[in-house]
Amino acid sequence: MSEPTHALTASARGLLRGKSLWLPSALILGLLSFVLSLLYLGANNDPVGSMKDLPIALVNADQGTQVAGKQVNLGAEIAPRIAQSADLKGKVSWKEVDRGTADELLAKNKAFGALVIPDDFSASVAALAGPGQRDPHPPTMTVLTNPGAGSFGSNMASEINREIVRTTSAQVGQQLAQQLSQQAAQQAAKAAASGSVAKPAAPGAAAQLMIADPVKATIEEGHPLGQHSGLGLSAFFYALVLVLGGMLGANVIHTQLDTALGYTANDKGPFRTAKPVQHISRVRHFAVGSVLMVVLSMLTSALAMAAAVGIIGIDAAHLPQLWIFGTCATAAMGITALGLLAAFGTPGPIVSMLVLIGLAVPSAGATIPLQALPGFYRFLADFEPFRQVVDGVRSILYFDAQADAGLGRAWTMVGIGFAVSLLLGLAVTRFYDRKGLHRATASLPAAPQPAPAG
Repeated sequence: MSEPTHALTASARGLLRGKSLWLPSALILGLLSFVLSLLYLGANNDPVGSMKDLPIALVNADQGTQVAGKQVNLGAEIAPRIAQSADLKGKVSWKEVDRGTADELLAKNKAFGALVIPDDFSASVAALAGPGQRDPHPPTMTVLTNPGAGSFGSNMASEINREIVRTTSAQVGQQLAQQLSQQAAQQAAKAAASGSVAKPAAPGAAAQLMIADPVKATIEEGHPLGQHSGLGLSAFFYALVLVLGGMLGANVIHTQLDTALGYTANDKGPFRTAKPVQHISRVRHFAVGSVLMVVLSMLTSALAMAAAVGIIGIDAAHLPQLWIFGTCATAAMGITALGLLAAFGTPGPIVSMLVLIGLAVPSAGATIPLQALPGFYRFLADFEPFRQVVDGVRSILYFDAQADAGLGRAWTMVGIGFAVSLLLGLAVTRFYDRKGLHRATASLPAAPQPAPAG
């Protein structure tokens, strides 16, 4: 027993000393880590600096008021300044609409938030400069959030709107101070002309503080979500389950099919079995795997929904549509992965991971909005499948499954992805078959065994 054991030990040492094992492994693992670091950290490094055309609704409902016989409408002055702000030019796409349209944009995932100038804005500002003001009520501007569009994007829009309110407040405060100063000078001149020694009444301390910073922001949810929605992230994690179900499912099906055909042995712990090789064309191998993927996607989608909705209890409506969309999305991802496995062979799992996860997650717009990603990722988002699945799930979970809230485009892109992946897989495998590049090779003769020691 000592000689075979020594031979095995020498063989293992030889493998570790040889370059044929170290170099490919180091190259693949190192390159994978380098690329994934570039992709993930490059997408999230500077969302504010990368921001481009973040959609925010702007509502001017101010009715104006009469001041000293003149019509004043501060909303009409403020709204154009906001929309034409040089600091936000190119970063924010302002949608100047009425309140009803703003609510509709939020409910259809067309805006990350809204800023509302209320109908009594001018009147409430003018009241601060009125005579004898002792109990001032601050004018307000309403900031509407949209957590269903993504908590990060909604927070970005909310912070932009709050900063605008602060800037507007400072500008209005300066105007009020000037107006009150002029009023005080006029009253003093009238008193001097009449010989009166009485001083004009000065604003109270509370009023002075209010005049310095008059406009306050009120924060409201423009499109509220349920308590069990993960602050707008449940759609991302549910979509991730569907995508991983397709990618990992394809690898499982591919391996099980190879085992059933005898291409690979079946290892279960220390037990190993191998079936006789059954020759099958690459086209049929891909076709069988695709049929399995489509049928089993119905099961995996149902179980994913049962766990998320039935056990965990996430907020979800339109369950039949969620199951159907999940089935189709999982199948499309699985067919894509099977096509990559058929085309690339052993490197197939790595390629599918890069395509379906590495490139897809940073460009999905699920955590960081697409408008806050660098241009390369916005380009990827036009066709990367993860983004389409996120949009579809988000529409079903948060936006009443409306087609124009992202679901229509999601269905279109999932269908296109399924068809293109299926056709490419069939085309590649047919090409390999015609070239005689079959997967099953003739059995090699057994290696000669060393003669026993005499």
